[in-house]
Amino acid sequence: MNTRNLTTALFLSFALAAGCSGDAKTQPDASKHAGQGVVPGSYEDWCGEHEVPESKCTRCDADLIAAFKATKDWCAEHGLPESQCHKCNPDLVITRPPKPEGR
Repeated sequence: MNTRNLTTALFLSFALAAGCSGDAKTQPDASKHAGQGVVPGSYEDWCGEHEVPESKCTRCDADLIAAFKATKDWCAEHGLPESQCHKCNPDLVITRPPKPEGR
């Protein structure tokens, strides 16, 4: 393979890998999401993309949906917890916990 073909192949490999990494629901942008080992309910437990606690973000972690449905906290019309549905609850305010002092 000549240099031009190799360069093209490498470019396409990187482009396909980036494009096929999944949507925000399966592969969230790490810069907007809490890291592993974060304490639920803490300042760090925050999904900046969806403006809810990361530990309760069903749009980033579909495995959480069953628990919300089991507790009857589910808006079937909009596909997210009723406690997070701004369309059904326009006055709803979800605030991030305060940042600890010294950080």
